[in-house]
Amino acid sequence: MSFGEPNNPYGPPPQQPPAAPGYGYPQQAPPQPGVPPQGYGYPQQPAYPGYAGANAMVPQSMPGLLVTARVFLFIISAVQILAALGWFYFAAFASDVSDGADEFGFSTIGDGSDAAAGIFAVIGLIAAALATLSITLGVKFGRGAQGVRITTVIYGALGTIVGLIMLFVGLDTGMASAVVFPLLWVVFGAIITAAPVVPSGTAWFNRPRY
Repeated sequence: MSFGEPNNPYGPPPQQPPAAPGYGYPQQAPPQPGVPPQGYGYPQQPAYPGYAGANAMVPQSMPGLLVTARVFLFIISAVQILAALGWFYFAAFASDVSDGADEFGFSTIGDGSDAAAGIFAVIGLIAAALATLSITLGVKFGRGAQGVRITTVIYGALGTIVGLIMLFVGLDTGMASAVVFPLLWVVFGAIITAAPVVPSGTAWFNRPRY
């Protein structure tokens, strides 16, 4: 009996066709010579390439210009507190004058003193409210978001305008002492306005918070 016959029991076993790949399963490419396979013991590539590099653009500390603006806000708040105390003192003084005028029958002087006391008190309250706002903005620089940024820009711009008006008035008087304080106020207001707008300040207020 020939070994080539298919029913020969002494012949080699018939060749089996290669198994077809399973449906829906990805096939592994044959290993390339000289390239180690990816498997146990080999470092894997990060799942999100470039994500770690994106963190490099996030500021880790407050920019210097924002730190300067923050200090200026605290200095301005101190001036506003002193101004509020001064206006409250004038209001109390005017109220005392009104009481004394009423005792001596000077009703006209008393009415004028009462009106002055009310005006001084209102100005003192406005100064105290502005001092509170200055302190709040300065404190919120550390964790504040867009609301603090926009409020600071508007607040600084309004302060700059007020400083410019006082500066022009001081220049008309011709007195050097009437120019120094408004000039400082303009410089402070300009820095407070610009600090949140420059790219470093914008990046600080847009940084992710966890």
